[in-house]
Amino acid sequence: MSENIKEKGQISIHTENILPIIKKWLYSDKEIFLREMVSNAMDAMTKLKHLSLIGEYKEELGELSLEIKVDKNKKTISFEDNGIGMTRDEVKKYINQIAFSGAAEFMEKYKDDKEENKIIGHFGLGFYSAFMVSDKVEIITKSFQPDTAAVRWINDGSTDFELVDDKRKNRGTAVILHIADDDKEFLDEGKIKELIHKYCNFLPYPIKIGKDVVNDQNPLWLKSPREVKEEEYKEFYKKLFPMEMDPLFWIHLDVEVPFRLKGILYFPKIRHELDSSKGRIKLYCNQVFVSDHAKEIIPEFLTLLQGTLDIPDLPLNVSRSYLQNDPYVKKISEHITKKVADKLGSLFNKERENFEKFWDDISIFVKFGMMNDEKFYEKVKDIILYKTTDGVYKTLPEYLEKNKGINKQTNGKETVFYASNEKDQITYINYLKSRGMEAVILGSLIDTHFIQFLEMKNGKISFTRVDSDTTDHLSEDDKTKAKIVDGENKTSDDKLKEIFENALKDDKTKVTVKVSALKDPEISGMIVLSEYMRRFKEMSFSFNREAGEENMFNDCTLVVNSANDKVKKILELNPAVQGETINDAVNQIYDLALLSQNQLKGDRLVKFIERSNKMLAV
Repeated sequence: MSENIKEKGQISIHTENILPIIKKWLYSDKEIFLREMVSNAMDAMTKLKHLSLIGEYKEELGELSLEIKVDKNKKTISFEDNGIGMTRDEVKKYINQIAFSGAAEFMEKYKDDKEENKIIGHFGLGFYSAFMVSDKVEIITKSFQPDTAAVRWINDGSTDFELVDDKRKNRGTAVILHIADDDKEFLDEGKIKELIHKYCNFLPYPIKIGKDVVNDQNPLWLKSPREVKEEEYKEFYKKLFPMEMDPLFWIHLDVEVPFRLKGILYFPKIRHELDSSKGRIKLYCNQVFVSDHAKEIIPEFLTLLQGTLDIPDLPLNVSRSYLQNDPYVKKISEHITKKVADKLGSLFNKERENFEKFWDDISIFVKFGMMNDEKFYEKVKDIILYKTTDGVYKTLPEYLEKNKGINKQTNGKETVFYASNEKDQITYINYLKSRGMEAVILGSLIDTHFIQFLEMKNGKISFTRVDSDTTDHLSEDDKTKAKIVDGENKTSDDKLKEIFENALKDDKTKVTVKVSALKDPEISGMIVLSEYMRRFKEMSFSFNREAGEENMFNDCTLVVNSANDKVKKILELNPAVQGETINDAVNQIYDLALLSQNQLKGDRLVKFIERSNKMLAV
């Protein structure tokens, strides 16, 4: 009878196998090596400064700085700092043990609440990024501790290393990279400066190349918002995005509890609804550049924003390239959303005039945010602006109040008239104006979805486009009942309906004829669509543009204005004698209605021109 055998042991990791993997796959981009080398140097200086502050280092600090030297002849790049340095034992401990973090050990030993203790490195792997571009690496280092000798560590990317004494006299560390032939592009000072500006531009100590300091040690986001002037915000924006126009406004984030977060978020001027050049929020961790896109932190609807976020306790993986799925990140995201909503509310309540100026540029992301974030919707729903056909901006309650008593309810809902294209729908807009009413302009790509969203959230309103089939709104309130005109008990409206239907029966478009007395007697006829059917067709068209936009009107309603003189004259004509004249008049009215919708095309346009010329010749 067999017995269950339980065994325990340790998984063996062979360094000769893992080193090539680290060298090749640890980071997504080779240029990351510069960020890691500089970060290590910054940590070395930060550690020394901290020891000085707590009294464990009593010598003069001098100017803490990092010097980078590029030597094309020797094919080397050196990074030399005057920070804490290392002893022989520390080199063995921190360099020869992969993933052993000297930074983590230091923070554990000297942990406190001092702001100066901003150690960047956590994982102990950053140093090995040097081998992504080097076939040999040297470390020359001398500890700050008195009576310690300098040492030189040499490694060619294998598991073997050399550790020998060195003649270095001053504290600090020099890391020398012997650049591989495949990576000679990095042996260019211009390239190195470019990478510093990208990854290390806002680190706290000077980075020198030759005599030049190439970084800014005092980023604006670290200052208190009370200390920063408007021009400083604009200048900093230009530094980040030199090709952009001045931002509309901004939010300065300065949070210490329940998490640490600093940054400046700018609202850029949008020149086009789909302006993809926008939306770059540079993400930093203790002033070290992490990513150009903070998509894991910034909600999708805020990706049009620009600026910087610095999150010292950001939960990153070893490459600092991707955020972990962490509740901490979600809390930060929710806080940013709240701050944006608060800023918008403040502008609306305190600077209404400016808010209206900004609205066209920010409305896209606000509407998108409302549809995607319930909390954001609740905070901003009452400050949404609608530009009216009178050229003024109103909230929804303001619009409804303005049209109160004029506007009629439909199925117990208050109607909000809107125009999606002012030029094409000018006839309908003018008709509403003649009734003392106005429409709001909702013509962006997002508005089709936004309208339906608002109707779902607010069951007391219904959005209706100005050219929709709304006979109740279009007709005269006080119109009298049409009179009987023949022995078949047909009214004048019945006769007109019959005449128009007969004249248009051969049109490829299915035309439903309605006769109504409109308030404006100058209008002979109007094309209207069912709001529901029009939305359905627009949605279908957005998914199948090959169907052709003209199909949008292949089933429409022609509202014939019985109060129009030209329409009245049609009734006076004798069909038996003047049938062609009647048909021409009906088609002319129908074509004019199509023309007002920008839908007079093809054969009908040709016939309209011919018919118009014939009428003019009479």
